[in-house]
Amino acid sequence: MNMLILAAMGFEPMILIGIPTLIIISLGLYLVTRFKRCPSNRVLVVYGKTRSGRAAKCIHGGGVMVLPVVQDYQYMSLETMTLEIDLTSALSRQNIRVNVPSTFTIGISTEPAIMNNAAERLLGLSEREISSQASDIILGQLRLVIATLSIEEINQDREKFLELITKNVGFELNKIGLMVINVNIRDITDESGYIEAIGKKAAAEAINQAKIEVAEADKTGSIGQATAERAREVEVASQVAQAEAGKKEAERNQRIAVAKLEAEGIAGEAQSKRNQSVAVAEQQARTSEGEKQANAEQRIKVAALEADAIQGENTSKAQIVDYEATLAERQADAKRRGDVALANSSRDVLLAEKEEEMARLEKSVIAQQQIERKKVEIDAEAEAEKRRRIARGEADAVLARYNAEAEGTQAVLEAKAAGYENLIRICGDQKQMAPTLLMIEKIPDLVAEQVKAISNLRIDKITVWDGGQGGDQGSTAGFLRSLIGSLPPMHELAQQAGVELPGVLGTVTANGAPKGDGKPAESRATATEEQSAPN
Repeated sequence: MNMLILAAMGFEPMILIGIPTLIIISLGLYLVTRFKRCPSNRVLVVYGKTRSGRAAKCIHGGGVMVLPVVQDYQYMSLETMTLEIDLTSALSRQNIRVNVPSTFTIGISTEPAIMNNAAERLLGLSEREISSQASDIILGQLRLVIATLSIEEINQDREKFLELITKNVGFELNKIGLMVINVNIRDITDESGYIEAIGKKAAAEAINQAKIEVAEADKTGSIGQATAERAREVEVASQVAQAEAGKKEAERNQRIAVAKLEAEGIAGEAQSKRNQSVAVAEQQARTSEGEKQANAEQRIKVAALEADAIQGENTSKAQIVDYEATLAERQADAKRRGDVALANSSRDVLLAEKEEEMARLEKSVIAQQQIERKKVEIDAEAEAEKRRRIARGEADAVLARYNAEAEGTQAVLEAKAAGYENLIRICGDQKQMAPTLLMIEKIPDLVAEQVKAISNLRIDKITVWDGGQGGDQGSTAGFLRSLIGSLPPMHELAQQAGVELPGVLGTVTANGAPKGDGKPAESRATATEEQSAPN
């Protein structure tokens, strides 16, 4: 229909078909140019509007579509950087200043959390600026590590020294997105000559020890063969014992040092894992929040676009109706002018023209009414579609709320399950203690419910059947005493319940004593005396 209207207005059909095709092809080529691929030696950083909820999205390898207008991109190089660190006058634990020239090889890490740190702090910086920041961090951490070690530990245990440097420097560099690839300590010197003095001392001790051994050998040779043999055996035994003792002491020191390093390594790994778990949890929380926000924005935009499309369709339909009405009016006007020209020729034609004019007026009114009816139908359809979309949106909101409540309920149940599991694990072999502990927590609630149950009861009178003073008397007097003592409460219960007891049980007088119980007076007197006697 649109094509026919445009053709009627003077547009060529081929041109009308080619314009949308050209637009689609141009749009496709533009979208192809917005797909960016990431080489293996770079990191692609997409910033702007991202679904992750962070300031940027980092990709290593593969590709991603960069949305126009709302997003842009840059690359970060993964090539290594070599830094010459000439550390001088660093204080050791003994307050001796040492010089530690070293070479560090660093680069941007490909781990997701560290890549995001690099995108936030290093994007757009030159290699010189990145090297300057890294050098400042390395110098500070080197001084910190040297301050915790003595000269002997720095000079002799190089492996421990390098491990501490790599650990401390790497942790700080990760905060700006960098990682330590290699560390090379070229030389260690001090301004006071302490390290050189240690070497001279060791050499002098070795020389003096050699001179002492030569003198001892000359001495033993001059004393005689027998004395030499005895002295040699004693010396050999002493040296063997000292060697064995030194060996044991060295093994003990080695075990202590290894245990200490393992403890420090385990503590560092635990701290690193904890930091990594915290970072991963934060990233997952931000990712989930960003996805939900993006879905909500997408639904809002889709609803807005659909509403705009419906409004555009309604406007186009109204314009078509107006155009058709205008065309009909122009055709009728042309016909009227022709009829008027013909009517001027004769009076009959004038009368016919009058009749045609009346018919044309009726036709115009009917046509206008049809146009109005069409507009009303279009407006009604638009209003109905609007209500359907609003209802669909409200249904989605209710579904989302129920899903959130279900997730909250699931989280509460999982927390309770974890608490019950910990309670059972703490009880150990005594599993029956777990229900007892749970019941203890519920005792206040149970007592409160019991109090509520009897709070509204009205009690006029309480009769106690047994006072709790009974015992095994083993005689007829005890039986009678029990029987006589239980008669008044029994009569009271019968009166309260509206029941008449048999005559054999007697009656109760005004003072509460039974009479006429069918027993001899002597027995009744004996029972009365025993009942009144103190227990």
